[in-house]
This record gives sequence, C-alpha cells and structure tokens, in this order.
Amino acid sequence: MGAIRKLFDPGQHSAVASLGLLLLRLAAGGMMAYGHGWQKFEKYGDLIDRFPDPIGVGAHPSLLLAIGAELGAAILVALGFATRLAAVPLIVTMVVAAFVVHADDPFGKKEFALIYLAPFVALLFTGAGRFSVDAVLHRR
Repeated sequence: MGAIRKLFDPGQHSAVASLGLLLLRLAAGGMMAYGHGWQKFEKYGDLIDRFPDPIGVGAHPSLLLAIGAELGAAILVALGFATRLAAVPLIVTMVVAAFVVHADDPFGKKEFALIYLAPFVALLFTGAGRFSVDAVLHRR
C-alpha cells in the first residue's frame, strides 16, 4: 500500500465500531472546531498581541498554529478526511496546552486538554472508520 493510500486508510472496522468512530470524530472534532478554533478565529484581532507563546515562535505564529489545528484540523477530523494526519496537530496542540501552557497549574487546569487529547490519539491509531471521506477515497 502506497504512502498516500495509507494516509487515507480508514482502518478495518465493523459498521457498529465505525458508527462509534463517527460519533467520536463529530464530537471531538466538532467541539474543538466550534468551541476553540472558531472562537480564536473570531477574536483573532483581540488575541494577536496577548496570545501565549508556549513554543517560542511568537504570539502571532502561536495563534495561527492554534487556529490551524483547532479549526482546520478539527474540521478535517470531523469529516473523516485525512483523519490520521489531521489528528497530529491536534495531539501536539493538546500536549502543549496540558504540559507547557498549564505546566505549573493544578491537574484541574490540565484536565480539559487531556480529555481532548484522548480521542485524537485514539483516531490516530484507529483511523476514521467506514463512515468517512477517508473510506470513500480509500476504496478508489
């Protein structure tokens, strides 16, 4: 199987398991996109100068990276398009949020990022399932 074909491999799952993956993708991807990515996109002008710079690239690039992951990649995950690849920036973003941005905070502050981290890691391993754009592309 070629590298591009592997990228769109939805995994070998039953219809019931694929339904579960669809719900997982829609919930995690949809909530991340709407609740975090879209909010940052809408408030871009207000956030540009005061956004945290946890990886040392500057506030503006950090904000752009966060929007790219939390809006762009999250929409791809919800659609099940390039799901494994799209999960990677979301995983990185949640790891940075939990262990860099909230490094000195109590567990309660880290918990939200860790809760989001879990489904994206799971989707990296499982793929999108049968009910996804990946499955349609993989069949071709």
